[in-house]
Amino acid sequence: MSERIKTYNEFYEFYLDEHKKLGTRIFHFIGILFVFLVIGFVIYTGKERFLWYIPILGYGFAWLSHAFIERNQPATFKYPLWSLMSDFKLFFELLIGKQKFKARDKE
Repeated sequence: MSERIKTYNEFYEFYLDEHKKLGTRIFHFIGILFVFLVIGFVIYTGKERFLWYIPILGYGFAWLSHAFIERNQPATFKYPLWSLMSDFKLFFELLIGKQKFKARDKE
């Protein structure tokens, strides 16, 4: 990727390409699931001190998968907002079945 991506739709296709492997998708899903669990826990208990777990769990699972499974650099470093949006978009697409928990072939 030498030139900057200009639209979110273009970016999301790039993002999906960078998240082809089953393990990467599972790790990202787990990371975002933990984000929601922490938010729910904080709302339920009122213990805001646990909010600092959100970036550690969310990014931790994602970055581990890029380092050890996908073996590429997370898009977060060049496109932080679009990457974060895409993490949640992929989570919900996996949840409803629009995306699959399997290796993605380039279409």
